[in-house]
Amino acid sequence: MAKQAVLFDLDDTLLWDDRSIKEAFQATCETAAAATGVDAEELEQAVKKEARALYESYETYSFTTMIGINPFEGLWGNFTAGDQPEFRKMEAIVPQYRKDAWTNGLKALGIDNAALGAELAEQFPAERRSRPIVYEETYRVLEQLKKDYKLLLLTNGSPDLQMEKLAGVPQLAPYFDHIVISGQFGQGKPRAAIFEYAMNKLGIAAEEGVMVGDKLTTDILGANTVGMDSVWINRHGIVRSDEIVPVYEITNLEQLFDIVKK
Repeated sequence: MAKQAVLFDLDDTLLWDDRSIKEAFQATCETAAAATGVDAEELEQAVKKEARALYESYETYSFTTMIGINPFEGLWGNFTAGDQPEFRKMEAIVPQYRKDAWTNGLKALGIDNAALGAELAEQFPAERRSRPIVYEETYRVLEQLKKDYKLLLLTNGSPDLQMEKLAGVPQLAPYFDHIVISGQFGQGKPRAAIFEYAMNKLGIAAEEGVMVGDKLTTDILGANTVGMDSVWINRHGIVRSDEIVPVYEITNLEQLFDIVKK
């Protein structure tokens, strides 16, 4: 059956979120290194470890996992949108979470300085917000596909944070006929319900769409579950197991053209 629509993941598929986060950590940790002499890379790893441990300790953890919100998004997101009560809990939690993650990271390296931890907790969100980065081929690919296919953005995350990411690159959203955010829908990828909702928005059957994403456990598993062709964008040469198998594997979005024409 001919393809009618292409569904895209956002983070690390169209937006280079990993790079944005990495550069924000580097800049913030270099501030700490200049102030205290700690090794910036060691601090980054320590803060990430402390952030994960804190994040998993909150009662909201199962909800954020289901919606698809990771610990590092908690280090800069505000969670002011979303109807579920868990978002209000996250909104209340994250100011202290940020301070504790950075302060505890410093402590792990022998620096007991809560005031510096609080400063770094404010610097990191600003550094991340200053780095909205898209992949080099993103706009070119969307421009070409838009001529012949319906496009839908299917992203896990908090509604306000995902919309803020899109606002940072205002050229991106207009390419899409629909934008579906897990935090608005109430369930995240790989659950079949959010894929079915997206297909209903597009007016297509599963065989008429193709899902493009970088995460096997969400994008690819979800598409496979509903019978939609899945395309795994594997830019970093990750070696996968056979537990979750994409229909197609690509290293650059421009390889999509031949796939959707098949």
